[in-house]
Amino acid sequence: MCVTVLVVKHKVRDFGVWKSVFDAREPVRWWHGVRRHWLYRSAEDPDDVLVAIEFISPEQARAYLQDPELREAMQRGGVQGEPHVHFCEPVNLSGAGYGNLP
Repeated sequence: MCVTVLVVKHKVRDFGVWKSVFDAREPVRWWHGVRRHWLYRSAEDPDDVLVAIEFISPEQARAYLQDPELREAMQRGGVQGEPHVHFCEPVNLSGAGYGNLP
């Protein structure tokens, strides 16, 4: 099965505030078909955030990005400027629980 990972990098005013808004939107992410997500922040700047969100398809990822409530949630969470958004497909995964990809 091929998945799409939406990778979003942005700067926030306050990580704690942003994280509480992100956590509150978990039901919305599941409704859009999110399988799982990963959060990272820069070791040099904890308000520099990278989010990777796994979807079954690129269509689901695009629908999530077009949700009008997402932009409002980003404002409430203190996202500064436009986020950098990338659609990615895994080509090599390793570690426990990962099989070979086609």
